[in-house]
Amino acid sequence: MPSTHPSSATAAFFDVDNTIIRGASAFHLAKSAYQRKFFGTRDLLRFGLIQARYLLFGENKDEIDVVRDRALSLIAGRSLAEVATLGEEVWDAVLSLRIYPGTRRLLDEHIAAGHQVWLITATPVEIARLIARRLGATGALGTVAEHKDGFYTGRLVGDLMHGQAKAEAIVELSETEKIDLDESYAYGDSLNDLPMMRSVGHPCPINPDLRLRRHAQEVGWPIREFRGRSQRAAGRGVRTASWAGAAWVLGLVLRAARRRLRGH
Repeated sequence: MPSTHPSSATAAFFDVDNTIIRGASAFHLAKSAYQRKFFGTRDLLRFGLIQARYLLFGENKDEIDVVRDRALSLIAGRSLAEVATLGEEVWDAVLSLRIYPGTRRLLDEHIAAGHQVWLITATPVEIARLIARRLGATGALGTVAEHKDGFYTGRLVGDLMHGQAKAEAIVELSETEKIDLDESYAYGDSLNDLPMMRSVGHPCPINPDLRLRRHAQEVGWPIREFRGRSQRAAGRGVRTASWAGAAWVLGLVLRAARRRLRGH
């Protein structure tokens, strides 16, 4: 439970995927981008299978790198305005409905206590800031895609906001915002959030994957479960969501294949 003593020097840092929002926000962005014909069925199938594995087994850095590289190539030449509009639509239609109520309450408690609240995520910074704004958070740090004259170039500025990069970003932010990290909080779901969580005095896994759960138990960190069910029921729900997403993508592939066959 966060302290009720207001302090502008105290902050709470939240990962996004599977911490605030169930599943990977990038998949839902990809799904909407596909509907806008940003890319074809083969890429959507790849993203969908990665989303299914993510829901089942947690983060995998190699797969994150695959998504990053392909996503950068797909947005090259797209305008910032176009991607911003896409983000707003995905928030309203999908992401806002996938927020864990427990995490939302925790985030609101930090705001009520006068703490700064920052989202720290590998999600593109434009989308991360949108989510932060809609949740009433202080701000967000995310992956920065290079753009020139209002259009994306297909390259990154700096590193993917992931793993050690999160910890480094928090330390830098603490210097500019005068944040006391020893008095601050960090919430994440994956062992890849460990550097961020070690940077603060009050780390707390939310819906942790198996590796982070084991680490938290070994070092005595508190663990929050916001899936609203027993572990067994939660696991069934995650598997159902995983295969439903994969089935949706597979259906698109089959429909595309039928269209090609009819065209011959």
